[in-house]
Formats: sequence, structure tokens, C-alpha cells
Amino acid sequence: MPDHTPAPPAAWPLVALFTSGYVAPYLLPTVVGRLDAYLPLSPAQAGLIGSVLLLGSAAAGFTLASRIARHGPRPLARLGLLLAVLGYGTAAATPLLPLVVAGAVVGGFGSGTATAVAASGIAAQRDPHRTSALGLLSVSATAGALYLTLPRLGGGHWLPFAAIAAVAAVCWPATGRLGGADGSDGPGRAVRVRGRLPYPRAGVVLAGALMLWSLAQNALWGVSGRIGAQQAGLSEVTLGIVFAAALGAGLLGVTAASALGARLGRAVPVGVGTTVIACCVVLASHARDLGAFAAGEILWNAVYPVVLSYAIGLAAALDPRGRWAVLVGSASSLGVACGPVTGSLLAEGAGFPGMGLVLGGLLLAVAGPMAAVALHVGGRPLTPGSVRRRGGAPAAVLAAGAGTLSGAVPRVGAPELEVVELAPIPARPARPLRLPPLRVLLLSPAAARRSREQARRRVRTGV
Repeated sequence: MPDHTPAPPAAWPLVALFTSGYVAPYLLPTVVGRLDAYLPLSPAQAGLIGSVLLLGSAAAGFTLASRIARHGPRPLARLGLLLAVLGYGTAAATPLLPLVVAGAVVGGFGSGTATAVAASGIAAQRDPHRTSALGLLSVSATAGALYLTLPRLGGGHWLPFAAIAAVAAVCWPATGRLGGADGSDGPGRAVRVRGRLPYPRAGVVLAGALMLWSLAQNALWGVSGRIGAQQAGLSEVTLGIVFAAALGAGLLGVTAASALGARLGRAVPVGVGTTVIACCVVLASHARDLGAFAAGEILWNAVYPVVLSYAIGLAAALDPRGRWAVLVGSASSLGVACGPVTGSLLAEGAGFPGMGLVLGGLLLAVAGPMAAVALHVGGRPLTPGSVRRRGGAPAAVLAAGAGTLSGAVPRVGAPELEVVELAPIPARPARPLRLPPLRVLLLSPAAARRSREQARRRVRTGV
């Protein structure tokens, strides 16, 4: 029976969409800082606008989680990029607060739409961890270049919004390589995704833990500019250099994670990495000079994308259709949205050091559940071509330990043997048995036996 399952989309359009959707959260410190500096807003109000932007992004993910396969990735990706260009462009073009807020909401919804399409496509890849790592490499490089460039282009709240809109416009040609509603290159009929979500408990735990994880990350990230300027006494140019160096360290971290692959599994990078991030958050929030601030920020940003890449790969492994990837990503966006206002409120109420202690404790609290999901969920392995039989990797481990012979069960992560269909071997027509002539029967028994043997020999040799 022919296989009508659509082929997974190419990786580089998904990386482009991932970059356009994630660049807004990556530029959040400069967005919030410039809103506070150039518009009549308090720090908490500026953080609230940043949260509204990211709430729009989360709303897009929750809305589109089950509709991407029905409508097709190409039209939804183009709609998301168009909304991002219009929304962020409007926020950049005017200083009027209602229009800035409306543009941030519309642009955030567009970014979330692009991220949802990218997450769904990444889940369909043979190696979702590698594709998500490439996406994080791309967005880290883009945000690092913008952190180095924007301070040299002048002041004003409009520059970060214009930069995000420009990234969305540049990624528009990549949508031409995405499939239609049937997964093909052209328009096709709508496809309705059926069936319950697999691993419901693990998915809910992962979504809740990643929401709190992202909240803690972005609570500090949203006020990092204020910590550097007010507590460490750094200028905007110096802050831009520190943030660019931190994002460059993130490039190295993601490269290392991509090279490491599945050698350590998922639980060790997620659990240990989150613990390291908690220590970095405390260090950065207590920094009072350039050295401590740069050390905390750079080490934190080197580990953060590593853990995020494994978390995205884990969400993709829960459901190959990408629904859990979109829902978990939307929960993460919800945490990102609540991060700036949470960080601002904690900073005003407990100071930067107290805020760091609270966020570090929250990260330590969610490290265990995330590692537990990574340990106990038998989704698709990180390596392509691995065991994909019913039950996944844990089934292979159980079978290997049940007294079977050595070599009877493939090792977890071993390449799966291809099934080759063999053509049937044509049967040779049977030759009739040649009976000895009547005269032989009248001979002696020994002569008759020799005659019968000669006849059988002729039959075997085909003579």
C-alpha cells in the first residue's frame, strides 16, 4: 500500500521561522529599557508592555496548536510574518501609547504564529533536537548582531520594534518552501488531525514546568539592563557588548549541545543545566561591577539555550504531529510574557538580590519535574533512524533485560535495519520421471538397479 504521509518540510525554512518568532523575546531587555527611557512610562509599565507583547505570542500558540495541519503551514506562516511586520512596524512608527500597545499585541500574535508553525514542523523532523539547536543558533546570532548594532544607531523606542519587523520581512521568502494543507508544495485539501494527545500527564507536567522555567529566565532577562545600568554602573554601549558576548556564548553552548546529541540523554542536560542556570541568576542579580555581571550573564546565556534545545526536543518527542511541541512552546511563551512584569515587581519589592534568590529557588524547584519527564517518557529518540517500534526506547530496554539472547534486540540508538522487499524466486518446472524401458525390467536385478540410478542421475542434472 503506498504511503500518503506527507514528507517533513525542509529544515532551513523552519529555522528561519523559528528565528523570526524568537527574536522578540531575545530583544526584550532593550525593548523594555527603551520604552522606559523614551516614553512616559515607569519601569513596571514598560515591563507590562513587554508582557502584553509576549501574551499575544502565547495566545497564538494555544489557538493554533490543533489547526496547523488543517490549514497548512505555508498560509499560517505568511499570516504570522505579515502580522509581525504590521504590528511591530506600527509600534515603531508612533509614540502614541495606545498604538504602541496595539502594535505590540498584533506583532506578538504574529511572532507566536510563526513560532507555532516552526515548532510543528520541527516535531516532524527525523532529528527534532538538531533542528531546534540550529534555530537557537540562528536566533542567538541574529540577536547578538542586533545588540551590537542598535546602540550605535541612535535613541528612540522605535529601533527594537523596527528591527524585529525587519527580521520578519527577511524571513518571508522561506515560506515558499513550506507545504500546503496536505503537506505538498501546492495547495491541497484540508487535513483534520484526529486522536488524543499521547502522554497527557507528562505533557502537562512539562508544559507547567517549562512555563515557570521561562518565567524565571525572563524575569531576570527583562531587568538585566537595569541591573547593569543601576547596580553595576555600566553604560548602554557596555551593556550591549556584554549582551552580545552572552549571546555569542549561547552560540557556543548550542553548538556543543548539537554535537553532544543523545550521548547524555535528556535528563542530565535539563536537570543539571537548570541547576547551573539558578546559580547564574543569583550571581548576576548580586553583581555590582562589570566582572561579576558579565560572568553571570555570559555563563547563564551559554547554558540557557542548551537546556531549551533539549526541552524543545523532548516536547517534539511526545507527539510526532507537533501538538505537544506547540502547546509546550505556548506555555513557555506564557511564562516569558509574565517574566518582565514579575521581574519588575520583584525588583521593586525585594531589590535585585532578593529577586535573584526567589528566581533561583523557583528554578531549582522545576528542575526535578523536568528531568523526571525526560527520564520516564519513551518518545522518539534524539538520534535519527533509532528504534521506533511500538513502545519506543524503553520497550527495547525492557526486552533486552528479559533474558533474551545477546544481539537479538538492537541497542537503544542503534540504526534501524531497513526492510527490503524480496522478489519471489521463479520455480523451475518439474521434469517427469523417465521410466526405464521394458527391456530393462527383463534384465537381472543388478542391471535393473544400475539402469534406475542412471535415470535418476539424468533427472537431477537436467539432461
